[in-house]
Amino acid sequence: MRTKKMLALASVALLAAGLAGCSSGGADDKAGGSQHVLRVAFNQNAQHPQAQAILEMSDALEEATDGAYKLELYPDATLGAQEATIEQVQSGTIDLAVVAGSLLENFNPDFAVVNLPYMYSSPEHQMSVLNDDDVVGDLYGTLDAQNIHVLAAYHGGVRNVYTKEPVKTPADLKGKKIRVIGSDTNVKMMELMGGVGTPMAQDEVYTAIQSGVLDGAENNELIYSSLSHAEIAPYYSRTAHLMMPDYLIASPTFWNGLDDDTKEIFQDLVTKSIDTQLAAFDAATQEAITAAKDAGATFIDVDTDAFREAVLPLHDEIITDSNRAVYDAINAARD
Repeated sequence: MRTKKMLALASVALLAAGLAGCSSGGADDKAGGSQHVLRVAFNQNAQHPQAQAILEMSDALEEATDGAYKLELYPDATLGAQEATIEQVQSGTIDLAVVAGSLLENFNPDFAVVNLPYMYSSPEHQMSVLNDDDVVGDLYGTLDAQNIHVLAAYHGGVRNVYTKEPVKTPADLKGKKIRVIGSDTNVKMMELMGGVGTPMAQDEVYTAIQSGVLDGAENNELIYSSLSHAEIAPYYSRTAHLMMPDYLIASPTFWNGLDDDTKEIFQDLVTKSIDTQLAAFDAATQEAITAAKDAGATFIDVDTDAFREAVLPLHDEIITDSNRAVYDAINAARD
């Protein structure tokens, strides 16, 4: 799938050229000295590991193409919420976007299979299968008809539960209202884990926990630390229940048009960006854990097997004939 994704990224350059009023034609543009600036929508800050990988890729792209192409990152949801940026990519208003894997379920429900709890044994396992054409090529390809092309899957962190009181087993979550991503799948997941799944906008969570509307939330260490949630939910339980991917997407209508040399450049750089962001995410996670501990957080080891067994009915509910091959391939590649 990596080759396929990289070709799509290369093709997006043609759109940027048209939008910027530059001439198209790949190698000819290099000779003419024009530059195609590809806009990338991103909903988090420019220090995020995914943002850093994109910025590094932009520098390498500009150098490798003699200035013909570069990426311009728009962080902090400058170009809109992720749902809006998907629509803008579909229409060609913007060139690229990084979006949460859960949002692609709205276009094909079979994407739920890659968003299931306890689906991956490690971030490395996740990235290996979600960027493997043999595993997910057909699934990703179903979005092309809706003018969405998946260029790469990125690691989005390991989500854990954090609360006002220690949680070690599903029984400890009984009756506790835990903020989850707004989807039926995530609400059911939290119910099976013992809690009460409560969708809520991220910017409302701090006050909701502080006031008692929520008892806690679930997210990765970067969010937990950066949003100062250790101040109001100091117990971070390592449930490691979810590794939901993020995706770099573009429109598939720009598949053709670049010469093979330029396509190979894009292929190599996107592949490197996958590895770069994964390493950066690990480093940032360690820094976030240290910062959260300094802010008063206690990190708790839990009975992970108990939580995993509790959510298995959700696997049975989600897996169908149309996505079972993906499910089986991911499990077969488990560490």
